[in-house]
Amino acid sequence: MTDADNRQPGWRFWIDRGGTFTDIVAQAPDGRILTDKLLSENPEHYADAAVEGVRRLLGVGPGPLPSGLVETVRMGTTVATNALLERKGEPTVLAITQGFGDALTIGWQSRPDIFARQIVLNPPLHDRVIEIDARVAVDGTVLQPLDEARARADFAAAHATGYRAVAIVLLHGWRWTADETRLAEIAHETGFDQVSVSHEIGALIKLIGRGDTTVADAYLSPVLRAYVDRVGAELGEDTPLLFMQSNGGLTGARAFRGKDAILSGPAGGVVGMAGTAGEAGFDRVIGFDMGGTSTDVSHYAGAFERSSDSVVAGVRLRAPMLAVHTVAAGGGSICRFDGARLRVGPESAGAVPGPAAYRRGGPLTVTDCNVMLGKLRPEFFPPVFGPGADQPLDADVVRKRFAELAVEVGTATGRLMTPVELAEGFLAIAVQDMAEAIKAISIQRGHDVSGYVLNSFGGAGGQHACMVADALGMTRVMLHPLAGVLSAYGMGLAAVRTIREATVAVPLATDQEPRLADRAAGLEQAARDDLTGQDIVFDSVETLVRARIKYAGTDTTLDVPFAGTEAMRAAFEALHRQRFGFIAADKTLVVDSLEAEATGRAGSTSQAATRSIATSSSDPGATIAPATIRMAGADHVTAIVRRETLIPGAVVDGPAIVLEQTGTTVIEPGWRATTDALANLILERVMPLAPLAAVGTAVDPILLEVFNSRFMAVAEQMGEALRATAYSVNIKERLDFSCAIFDRDGALIANAPHIPVHLGSMGESIAAVIRARGDNRDGRGLRPGDVYMLNAPWNGGTHLPDITVIMPVFLEGEAEPAFFVAARGHHADVGGITPGSMPPGSRTVEEEGVLIDDVLLIDEGRLCEAETRALLGSGRWPARNIDQNLADLKAQVAACARGARELETMVGVFGRATVEAYMGHVQDNAEAAVRQVLSVLKPGSFVLEMDDGAVIRVRIDVDTDARRATVDFTGTSPQRDNNFNAPRSITRAAVLYVFRTLVDDAIPLNEGCLKPIDLIVPEGSMLSPLYPAAVVAGNVETSQAVVDALYGALGVLAASQGTMNNFTFGDDARQYYETIAGGSGAGPDFDGADAVQTHMTNSRLTDPEVLESRFPVRLDSFSIRYGSGGAGAHHGGNGVVRRVRFLEPMTAAILSNRRRVPPFGVAGGAPGATGRNSVERADGSCEALGSTAEVQMQPGDVFVIETPGGGGFGTPGGD
Repeated sequence: MTDADNRQPGWRFWIDRGGTFTDIVAQAPDGRILTDKLLSENPEHYADAAVEGVRRLLGVGPGPLPSGLVETVRMGTTVATNALLERKGEPTVLAITQGFGDALTIGWQSRPDIFARQIVLNPPLHDRVIEIDARVAVDGTVLQPLDEARARADFAAAHATGYRAVAIVLLHGWRWTADETRLAEIAHETGFDQVSVSHEIGALIKLIGRGDTTVADAYLSPVLRAYVDRVGAELGEDTPLLFMQSNGGLTGARAFRGKDAILSGPAGGVVGMAGTAGEAGFDRVIGFDMGGTSTDVSHYAGAFERSSDSVVAGVRLRAPMLAVHTVAAGGGSICRFDGARLRVGPESAGAVPGPAAYRRGGPLTVTDCNVMLGKLRPEFFPPVFGPGADQPLDADVVRKRFAELAVEVGTATGRLMTPVELAEGFLAIAVQDMAEAIKAISIQRGHDVSGYVLNSFGGAGGQHACMVADALGMTRVMLHPLAGVLSAYGMGLAAVRTIREATVAVPLATDQEPRLADRAAGLEQAARDDLTGQDIVFDSVETLVRARIKYAGTDTTLDVPFAGTEAMRAAFEALHRQRFGFIAADKTLVVDSLEAEATGRAGSTSQAATRSIATSSSDPGATIAPATIRMAGADHVTAIVRRETLIPGAVVDGPAIVLEQTGTTVIEPGWRATTDALANLILERVMPLAPLAAVGTAVDPILLEVFNSRFMAVAEQMGEALRATAYSVNIKERLDFSCAIFDRDGALIANAPHIPVHLGSMGESIAAVIRARGDNRDGRGLRPGDVYMLNAPWNGGTHLPDITVIMPVFLEGEAEPAFFVAARGHHADVGGITPGSMPPGSRTVEEEGVLIDDVLLIDEGRLCEAETRALLGSGRWPARNIDQNLADLKAQVAACARGARELETMVGVFGRATVEAYMGHVQDNAEAAVRQVLSVLKPGSFVLEMDDGAVIRVRIDVDTDARRATVDFTGTSPQRDNNFNAPRSITRAAVLYVFRTLVDDAIPLNEGCLKPIDLIVPEGSMLSPLYPAAVVAGNVETSQAVVDALYGALGVLAASQGTMNNFTFGDDARQYYETIAGGSGAGPDFDGADAVQTHMTNSRLTDPEVLESRFPVRLDSFSIRYGSGGAGAHHGGNGVVRRVRFLEPMTAAILSNRRRVPPFGVAGGAPGATGRNSVERADGSCEALGSTAEVQMQPGDVFVIETPGGGGFGTPGGD
């Protein structure tokens, strides 16, 4: 350890190297606080912004710093993040269990954008795969000993071609570590410089997340180390360097790893937000960090919130990270007009070229809006622009560009808007986006933010804080003296932290206490050793152990302090009730994992440092004349003051502008700023927020985007409420649900789907309720407090497990509903001949479960529990777990209630006429986007044969002048005597999905998408079956065939795999269900994607390690089926091969398609390979299976599923 105690006080530097700016806070030996802000990328003037900033503040030139001059440099950096985003890490080899070389490429098998015809998957970080010949069972049994000679030869071959980084990931290696440890030794002996080992990275179950994290560590650590070494060399070896980790703790330069560096910069902001708010006396805080590229929001109520499962740049990471929600709305977010709506982001102008005002030819951005309104004034902004980096913001070009945009908007819409109105509109949209991000981490999780303070920071935070607070109903905003550089200041407040995690997966039971205590003590000591092993002298060291507990069979864990069994049980139940509103007393609790955190404090800053800021400027300069600035829709003569002139107790009433070196704070009208004893600026709303002026009902391009966002936000909030309060795994974790809002006639306004087959079909359910009950047709009518439920396939249902709950929304004093809200959820079981209500051999709908056809669930506020229990318990095959059904139905009601409240609030703000008008306008906007596509679409027809001989025949006629289309399924096979019948609502959902995907823009998904389309589906056909047709395969299989047929008729996309490959297995006690990915179809200018969910599903797969720990099966391999994609000028995507070995007798079933008829190619492209189902028996025999089959599996038998590839597009070898 260094003898830090004998060192004289030196300079302290706290640095945040962000995407646009690098912020630097320095504390001089005499306690003064100095700051600087530099462009992160300015290669014409310096190589590294952090080093340049240190030298500028010290007033020294190039070369190492003298010993003792600097006491510490603490830095958060985006170097690792940028390398990840730009895929510029170290070329890496993945060494993984044989049979799983493609596992990380396949990942969860879901696609990132459900409406993209061209599926773009993030490429894996590794460039080369070595499959390791070794296998250990879930219980530690060695199934295949490690072949060291082969591994050594493979490592040597990779090293010889230039690879120096390797990630070692073995199945169950988190627990059984011997093979990984030996492979690491061999890799070091072979000459690899960077060896990342999965059980050292994180001893946590889940191959995919742990594997991705290990690869990311190997990929990023060399880049990070090179940067750390370069900074260290430039500053000199006598300058102590600490770096911020994603978990909110600092670490020494030598211990800084790639896996812990992803959120290095934002973590400093969260630490700074919490620390400064605590010093100011606030214990409940929302962090609002608005920078140049994006806005990070965070929640703090006495403890840091962390997540151990994150996705960054498409990489699944299992490493502790502070919970930060990012929205693509920053100062550099691009502002544009799409012909109907004003749009903000998600694209950013970045540091280069930056906003239009930055003198580099950039586009209009949020920053330019504030320049246009006068909130940002060139005379008070750092003059760092232009070729010489010495010119001010260019306000003239901003005004010119907004004037040009006003002409463009007026020409397109006929609505005359001034440049100032456009700038205000863009800001309103950005504020709406940021407010919704804050709702996602607070209100949607049950926190009432009205009692919180908004701690605003970041370079652009102060410009928007009052408006964001108003949008959330918050009345207090805090801005630290260093708010503009708080992420950097947070480095100074942070402690050095090390965290160790390990999966334990044992029941929470008294007899397990000794085992748990031993594991906790071991982890605690390991974390402490990691901490004290760094070259740092600490003033104090603390340790804390947490347990992550969950209900058996679920994945949702909650963190509680590690203690005795009963104490942890009580803590878990209290937290679960608070978060989700219920506890499941009949379910076993499991300690999923333990986390030990060691914290060391040394040389952190404190309140004394912040006090010195207020007195650091002895010459505040001349008084600034007021200026006319646009705020709250009007021009105001606005006071402009410098922050350093505000002594404790100073009061500034809005409208006002507060200037400081690191940012600008806008005090909106009705707000008052007071300086507290620590020089914090505390903003409070002192006048009630003025009611919104009547905005009218005519379409406005600003409000069109605002309402589009707000309507979707209501549906998303409903979804979050349903997920939070649901009981079953299907809804809570597999996210098999959708929520939507509708106008008074049942037209879809906004749908927040996770499962595409739900798209638009709920509207048919609303229509069924209106038809049956509207105008008192049932003798009772629709009444306030009513809630209805249905799953009937001919009344908007899909299949019986999908129960839709519908709530009419009545405004006060009105007799008819103004709106409707609905929530659809997939229930684990609703009866039928097989558990799970997905029988492969059903012939009638009764065999699939209990039929619910527009039944009252709540009668004028009274839950009809007895009636509902009786219904679910009726029939020949009743529901098997009615208590769970009722719990999920109550959660669906809660979701609908949330939606109803949000719509009522919206009416209160804007007025009913405006809300109803914009429900129409958003439909018109979507309709116009689809009509634009129809104007250039060519007609066509297609006949698609399914494996059972059924035919889907479709003809699409297009009237390009009227911009309308007719989709006619006349000629399609009559309804089947099997279960491949698709209710009309599914056919409609498939049509909506296809036409939505033809629009290459983020348009709202609503009824307008189908208004220019006439749909003809013959009644009694397999696409509009009549009672009592079975429908379970129609939902999962025929829906995929309809989509492919539509694309075939349009000629725009080759067939994708055309099936969901529904695989189930189980016995009386255990059941399992999954859908398996395949290849996607190629298009005219792109190849199909491999191993991905397509079209009407997007579900994830259970992780291999979790699957083997829960069920008596072994996944022998899971790989891409190379060569299965159809050839063409653009080839189809490849399917997969999945081999499941059974260890106990069980029944297995497959429900699939495209085993006989291949996925077609287009324009000369070859078809994809058909899929294959088979069973390899333990005695060596092999049984070929058809598209649908049910078989008895014995120990040693292997069920093999080979999924289809996608079709090719264009003649192979052609253009």
